[in-house]
Amino acid sequence: MAEIKSYDLDGLAGLLDSIGEPRYRAKQVARWLYAHGATCYDEMTDLPAQLRDNLAAKAPLTTPTVKTRRVSALDGTRKYLFRFSDGEAVESVGLPTRDRLTVCFSTQVGCAMGCSFCATGIGGFVRNLTAGEMVDQVRLVGEDFGIRVTNAVAMGQGEPFANYDATLGAVRIMNSSDGLGIGARHLTVSTCGILNGVARLSNEPEQFTLAVSLHSAVQNTRDKLMPGVKGALLPELRNTLEAYATKTGRRPSLEYAMIAGVNDTESELQALMDFASGLLVHVNLIPVNTVAGVGLSRSGPARAREFVSRLATVGVEASIRTERGSDIEAACGQLKQRIEAE
Repeated sequence: MAEIKSYDLDGLAGLLDSIGEPRYRAKQVARWLYAHGATCYDEMTDLPAQLRDNLAAKAPLTTPTVKTRRVSALDGTRKYLFRFSDGEAVESVGLPTRDRLTVCFSTQVGCAMGCSFCATGIGGFVRNLTAGEMVDQVRLVGEDFGIRVTNAVAMGQGEPFANYDATLGAVRIMNSSDGLGIGARHLTVSTCGILNGVARLSNEPEQFTLAVSLHSAVQNTRDKLMPGVKGALLPELRNTLEAYATKTGRRPSLEYAMIAGVNDTESELQALMDFASGLLVHVNLIPVNTVAGVGLSRSGPARAREFVSRLATVGVEASIRTERGSDIEAACGQLKQRIEAE
């Protein structure tokens, strides 16, 4: 039997229709699951008792549990280890600022991309998450903070476009007034550069935000850093991004983890300037974070500032990401299923 949260909004409507219920019941169920966080069908008091019993038999309702919760002493960032009903686990991060709460959620247990600077891929790929398992991460972080989540980013464990349908289903629930009610432009989907995923997103009606992990505009360097997308040639990626911006009018970000002596050299900077010049993009420079056993070190602040100023000379906006949660291993590239930390 499929769990109720494995269905996206259309899937919920189809499920209710298949058991002879009017499709408006799907909206009621979605509100109970995500807007109200119901943990059992008995809580869904505006549904007929027979329908609740029928759903309980056909589509079990489960909720992930928080196994560990760590709070940064530096900036209040919180990292969570969520355990699902099958025993698998992922990490998620809550990033509070004065006027918003951003949640970085995972789309897969583990990751098959194998990026050399990222802890997630060390353990390999385990399984895809369902739409509801993604939404629950965001919902439960918001509940823990006691405030509304304003932004959510699919930048945790996994490659979102390798689990495209469930990821899109999740951000649609997050966007829906029957779900979490987060504005589409405040929902970001990140990818290592899976080209057909970028093309598919350009055809979606919602104005979700796109982030693409670039990390080098030199093919050989990028292939070594990101072996999971080794077949994606940089000219093809550039053409795909250009087509995306033309079709949607939206500006994706290019994520660039700065690694000393690897992708911060003069030739790497020039290649990045050539790649980004003329594109509707924003370059997000990220000082690479420490991952045990990897042995990569971050570029210095002065070099990051040099990248910003040099990119500006060719009309490309760039910024340096503010580091958050590094003392609890909650920063970019540091997430993994830390079951041993329980």
